[in-house]
Parts: sequence; structure tokens; C-alpha cells
Amino acid sequence: MHVYPPPPPFQPAPAPMPVRRWWQHPALIICLLVFLPPAGIALTWMSRWSRNKKIVATVLGGLWFLLFVFSDPPEEKTDDAKGAAKPTVTATVTSSGTPTPTPAPSKTEGAPAMPSLVGGTYADSEQLLTDNLGRAYAAYKDVELPADHAAWTVCFQRPDAGAPVSSAVPVVYLTAPGVPCPASPNAVLHKPTPKPTPKPKPTTPKPTHTQAPVPTQEPTPTEDAGDDSSSGGGSVYYANCSAVRAAGAAPIHRGDPGYDSHLDRDGDGVACER
Repeated sequence: MHVYPPPPPFQPAPAPMPVRRWWQHPALIICLLVFLPPAGIALTWMSRWSRNKKIVATVLGGLWFLLFVFSDPPEEKTDDAKGAAKPTVTATVTSSGTPTPTPAPSKTEGAPAMPSLVGGTYADSEQLLTDNLGRAYAAYKDVELPADHAAWTVCFQRPDAGAPVSSAVPVVYLTAPGVPCPASPNAVLHKPTPKPTPKPKPTTPKPTHTQAPVPTQEPTPTEDAGDDSSSGGGSVYYANCSAVRAAGAAPIHRGDPGYDSHLDRDGDGVACER
């Protein structure tokens, strides 16, 4: 009789593994960690890797990203002779048979030279200025340059005569016919005339009007006018002693001009003695 071992206890079937998405593929995550570390780190924590692998991948990806951000860009090697034209050297054979190198003329030597425009008219230099985008200005800053200035005289030019035309934009400064050139450009032609200072008017003192003395009316002659005892006679008459003193005639004695009995109160023959 055979004895059979007891059957093992019932074990549930293992759960099926979840389906791996395309963004959880290890190759994709590694490529992103190298070329785009922020996206690679994000997908690392969405993958099925173990926690330790995720930590290691995050640290490496972060260091690689910081190294890429804070590292200086590589310096580009520039050829010094790339921008400059290399002089062409031509060999000249001498009588001894030894070739002598002759440097080629530079661009500046072949450029046309600026002619002398000072003293001529704008019409003479108009073609040169037009071809080289030149400009014209009035030599005096307070004078406006008209539209038709062909007959105006050139006083200054830039660049100077003999300089290459291509070295700067040609500029000329003009004056009207008959107007002399200034000492330097942008001078002032019409200087303001100072206003004369008005002279102070002499003050004439006003005359003081003094009141004329009021003439004293002479009394009407009466029958008693011929009495020598009460009047001194004559045409002089004083109203009171104040008038006598004001005239400088005090005292008046009987018989003097202007004596009157109304001035002699005490009747002693002397009036206005006090």
C-alpha cells in the first residue's frame, strides 16, 4: 500500500504584470537623461525601476544638467586673417635672377581721393556728394539753407582734400554768394544788436508858488484927512501895528508916512513903539 504525500496548500495565482507603457522604456529614459535631463528625471520616477536606481539616475542626470548649464561655452577660434584681406605678394625678378616680392596695393591706395571743394560752388561738388551720399549744410547756424543752393560757395569740407572718399561721408558747408566764410562752421552771422540804455531824464524841480501879499486898500479920504494931528499924510496906510512891523517902519512918529491915530493908542505922537 503506497502512502501519498498530502497535497500542497492552495496558493493563489500571481497577479499579472502591468503592461509597460512606451515612456517607461529604459532606452528612452536613458537618452532623455543624457540629452534632456529634466524630462529624463521625470520619466525615471514613472518607470518600473527600483527606488535605488531611480535615486542614482536622478543624481547623475541632475549633475549632468548643472554641468551643461554652468559650463562656459567653447571659444570659437577666429582666424585673424579671415576678415582682413591678405596682401598679394608678387615676385619681381631682378637682373641678378633673385625674385623680389612686391606687396600688392591696399584698398586704401586704390580708393579715389577727396578733391578740394573749398572755394567752388555747390554745383561743382553736387555729383560727388550724390554718388557718396554726402550732405550740405549752411556755414552759419542762424542761416537756413534754401532748396536751390547750387550757386552757394563751399567754405569747408569733410574729409579734407586728399583723404580717401570712402573714409567718411562727404559733407560741405556753404555760404550765400557775396557772404564771407566764417572762421569755423556753425558760426553766427547776424549778431543781436544790444539795445541802447535809455538816459535818465533830468528832474526839474517844480517852482514853489508863493502867495502874493494882498494889497491893502487905502481909506477913502474924508473931511478930516487934512488934519495933521491924526494922520501922517501920504498914500501909505497900515491896518495895524503888525503890518507896520512887517514893513519895518515901527515905530512911526506923527507926521511920518502911514501914521494914524488908530495906531497911536496912548496919543503921545509915537505909534507902534512897542
